[in-house]
Amino acid sequence: MNQIQPTPSGGPHGSPEGSAPDLAQLLRRSARGDQQAFAELYDATAARAYGLALRVVRDPAQAEEVTQEAYLDLWRTASRFDPARGSAISWVFTLVHRKAVDRVRSAEAATRRDTAFQSRQTDVAHDATAETAHSSLEARRVRAALDQLTPVQREAIELSYLGGYTHTEVATLLDLPLGTAKTRIRDGLIRLRDFMGVGGPWHE
Repeated sequence: MNQIQPTPSGGPHGSPEGSAPDLAQLLRRSARGDQQAFAELYDATAARAYGLALRVVRDPAQAEEVTQEAYLDLWRTASRFDPARGSAISWVFTLVHRKAVDRVRSAEAATRRDTAFQSRQTDVAHDATAETAHSSLEARRVRAALDQLTPVQREAIELSYLGGYTHTEVATLLDLPLGTAKTRIRDGLIRLRDFMGVGGPWHE
């Protein structure tokens, strides 16, 4: 559809916030094709989105590419935002995080393909396939477990454990007192453990 290049205010390194705009409203307007609303959304969130991408891919150039790709996807899929499932900023960060993880996995897969020719052939390939299948199954279990949380618990857990933010950073991103952010994360972890069983990957 329309191509959009959301690069006002100097790209991902520009100032992310002006006067705390209503991100959910900007997403709804973007879904209707409002490019000005999308530019405002980009200005308000891109610096933090870039920081999240950089935390995952650990390369500034790739982090910029991931951020741009994520916002192009965001422009195309803004209509899928559902405020009942979490805040607008959490939805944006989830999309950016998914893109960044995909980039890392793609690079790792390419590296594995390159080294497979020089290492222990069939057994290594078989082990890697089994490990990938196990990881995929575990990812589905985690997603199912996340769906059991309340929206506020899920967004706090996603920022803390998927986004890699500290409790203090989560509190700042969600505009919450630190104690409230910690409580949401703790309660979310308890519900995840109950769903996944003792000894799951969420123990502190």
